[in-house]
Amino acid sequence: MVGRLRAAFFIFMKLSIFARLFRRGRHNEPDEMKYLIACLGNIGTEYDGTRHNIGFKIADRLAKDLEGTFTTNRLAQTSEMKFKGKTLLVIKPTTYMNLSGKAVKYWLQQEKIPMENLLVVNDDIALPLGTLRLRKQGADGGHNGLTDIIEKLGTNVFCRLRFGLGDDFPRGRQVDFVLGQWKPSEEPIVDQKCDEAVEIIKSFVTQGVDRTMNQYNKK
Repeated sequence: MVGRLRAAFFIFMKLSIFARLFRRGRHNEPDEMKYLIACLGNIGTEYDGTRHNIGFKIADRLAKDLEGTFTTNRLAQTSEMKFKGKTLLVIKPTTYMNLSGKAVKYWLQQEKIPMENLLVVNDDIALPLGTLRLRKQGADGGHNGLTDIIEKLGTNVFCRLRFGLGDDFPRGRQVDFVLGQWKPSEEPIVDQKCDEAVEIIKSFVTQGVDRTMNQYNKK
C-alpha cells in the first residue's frame, strides 16, 4: 500500500512539473491572435493635424470605430482593441518620427507579437493624395520613420500601409509640406480615406495581407 502511494506521488509530481514547463513554453510563444498596428507621427500640439501625422489620425479613427482609448505607456500611447476574435494593440509612438523603430521593437517584444502581425501606418509623398497602398515589405522610400524601424528590426520584411500625401510643393519645400496643415479642399478626401484605412486594417487582421492587398490595392 505504501509503495503504491509513493508511486502515485511521484507520478503526480512529474505531471505537475510537466504542466509548469508546458505553461512556461506557451507563455514564451508568439501570440498569433494579437496584432501590432504602429501608426506613425510626431507628438506635440505643434504637429496636430499635419500631413506627417496622418498615422496618428488613422489610429484615432480606428479607436473611435472599435471603442478604444489611448493611454500613455512606455515609448508610445497605446490602446488595446478587439475585433472578430483578434486583439489589436494600436500604438502612437512618443519617440518622434525619426526614432519610431524603438517603440515598434519594444512593443513587438513586450507583447510577443510575431513579425508577420505587424502593420506600420505611415504617410508617403510618392503617392497621390489619398491613395492607399498595402505592402508586405520594401525599402524606406526616404521616410525617416520607416528607416529607423528597418534599422531597429534588422529587416524590411514587415507590412506597411502607406497613405498618399501627394507632392504639391515647390522644389526644396518638402519638409514644410509634410509638416504643414491640410488644405480645406483636401480635408474631405482625407476623412474619407481615413475611414477606408480603418477598413483595410480590420481586413488585414481578419483576412490576411494577401487578400487585403488584392481587394484594396486595386482602388
